[in-house]
Amino acid sequence: MDVFVIPVAADRYELYCEQPVAEDVEFEADRTGIIGKLRYRFTRMVRAVEERHRTGAHVEPSPKGLIGRFQDRAMAWVAERIAEQRLLWNLRGQTAVVAAYPNDMTFDQIQVLIRQTLQHDYQRHFRWTVIDGFLFFVTFVALGPLFLLIPGIANLPAIYFGFRAIGHFLSMRGAAHALRRVTWSGRECPPLTELRAIAGLEQNEREAELHDIATRLRLEHLPRFFDRVAISQS
Repeated sequence: MDVFVIPVAADRYELYCEQPVAEDVEFEADRTGIIGKLRYRFTRMVRAVEERHRTGAHVEPSPKGLIGRFQDRAMAWVAERIAEQRLLWNLRGQTAVVAAYPNDMTFDQIQVLIRQTLQHDYQRHFRWTVIDGFLFFVTFVALGPLFLLIPGIANLPAIYFGFRAIGHFLSMRGAAHALRRVTWSGRECPPLTELRAIAGLEQNEREAELHDIATRLRLEHLPRFFDRVAISQS
């Protein structure tokens, strides 16, 4: 597995990959009970998001009436946000990872950076796993009986927090695995060094440069990722 160390500011970096989320047999197997059904629906929706990322296709929600379409759109939005964590999810199943990094840095510097990033990710996702897990329990227990009175209406608050808790839990596990069990190696990647100067360019020039670098690196979604984490936060 290749992980790209993306410079998004003078002293800020993000880890990035475009590998689709690996099949999760554990989550596909059990569909019983509220947790099993939630995990299965979560897996199916993330698969759909990954397929849209791969093909660029737009999938229209099935005709289920106004409430059904709202549920589809709401859950698709949640899945899109969660699917951005594909890097940490994929790290769960890896034993060796190659870090591609700017050639004006040393691999020793990159190793320190990766460990700091993964440690921060682990702490953040652990915190949100606890928070969203608690909110899922509260909304499921407190609001569940109300939604049972309306047949065919899902408990959207509980589903929302349940989806978030599952996503953060998978990310937490991926960060922990990458810290403890993954062997990291590195390779210099000169095009990544060029990204340092891009944030300050005019939009048209920046887009052209990003497209060129993404083409050379064969990273189709890099421009959108860079704009989201670098430009929108600058």
